[in-house]
Amino acid sequence: MKRFIQGEHRTQSTLLPEILDDYVTAENPVRVIDVFVDNLDLKQLGFESVTPAATGRPSYHSAVMLKLYIYGYLNRVQSSRRLEREAQRNIELMWLIERLAWAWNSSLRLPTEATTRTPRYWPAITPASKQLSPKA
Repeated sequence: MKRFIQGEHRTQSTLLPEILDDYVTAENPVRVIDVFVDNLDLKQLGFESVTPAATGRPSYHSAVMLKLYIYGYLNRVQSSRRLEREAQRNIELMWLIERLAWAWNSSLRLPTEATTRTPRYWPAITPASKQLSPKA
């Protein structure tokens, strides 16, 4: 097998960049999603879980969940289980949600909350999503 290009052994240590920012280019659409959601006033738009509860298990911030929801919409990932898998293997999604990982049922909260708030924030999302989504 000397005449074939050989890959590295899977247990070989590598010196890959450990910073996710090195893997996400400046033109990547996830950067637009990140800036867009960070500039929304989620409390004004009616998201109830923006302020954390004083007791109980800490929840995921609504901004992170909205980023995940928009990412899934733009990439045609509709299943919460598929979003969970994408969050474990997709580097740009890891970057977007800051390496958070959860069970698929945790991501079910946002679509429920988001659909009740749709009239308030969808007009802001629609023009941005038309620019980001690939032409079919």
